[in-house]
Amino acid sequence: MDLNDAFYFVQVVEKGGFSAAARALDIPKSRLSRRVRQLEDHLGVRLLQRTSRIVTTTEIGEEYYRHARDALARFEIAETAVRCKTNTIEGTVTVSCSVGMAQFGLAQILPRFLQDNPGVTVVQRASNQMEDLIKGGIDVAIRGHMDTLPDSSLIQTRLARVEWHLFGSPDYLTSLGSVKDPPELANHPAMVLGRPRETHQWLLTDEGGQTASVPCAVRFASDDMSTLKNAASASLGLVALPSYVCRPEVEAGTLVRVLPDWTAGTPQISLLMPSKRGMLPVVETFLDFLKQDLPAVLTNIDANPE
Repeated sequence: MDLNDAFYFVQVVEKGGFSAAARALDIPKSRLSRRVRQLEDHLGVRLLQRTSRIVTTTEIGEEYYRHARDALARFEIAETAVRCKTNTIEGTVTVSCSVGMAQFGLAQILPRFLQDNPGVTVVQRASNQMEDLIKGGIDVAIRGHMDTLPDSSLIQTRLARVEWHLFGSPDYLTSLGSVKDPPELANHPAMVLGRPRETHQWLLTDEGGQTASVPCAVRFASDDMSTLKNAASASLGLVALPSYVCRPEVEAGTLVRVLPDWTAGTPQISLLMPSKRGMLPVVETFLDFLKQDLPAVLTNIDANPE
């Protein structure tokens, strides 16, 4: 039996069909179908149920998939272990993250990782939509969340708590005058991340745990944090963003933190992984790097901008 046939079969299952797998592998769909059929002929069983619209595994095909996936992972581990003897880590790591994390978090540390590991290729998928890690072939996802993530088969590792603050330009804050309490900001123009709700509010918490809900008038909404920062710097209103995202503007004086004793949320940043079983050394190296270097980027900002 040709082990490549097993590899192709696993790719078809994980990508959800022949077309998606062929695109991911950059090979003709006909070749992929022929190789899987060849595997079925060798085994003497039907592994996949094919229709004009979907491809699913048979019962025995699902069992074969689990064993083949684990076996292929062990082959990769064996090859990488040999390379580790020469102190070289090689391979590809696919990481999923939000656009903001890609621009303002990973952008600060990924170049150093790549410089230190010349045999490693990092594939970054930046999207504000959570992608299926298994079907997408993703090794690790970095995501922010306010609530506890639901129980699942995903392995979850917490990295850091990230404070969000309200920011505005010096000129805009001058027009506001002295602001000491959250109610004084009611109905001010706001730049918001994502889709605006019909009634939008800033949910603020002070150092003593007191909370305040402040209604605001959405003037601009975007999925891109950089665009929101620019709008706030142009004195169009106030914006709530992670502190690490606005660090350069705070240091340059183009943005100022509003109500410095209050935060606009403290979401948790976590690493999500499909499974630790069969994890390749290159993925483990990347995870260790993230755990060591990313928390400092996410939390290291002067809490007092004055």
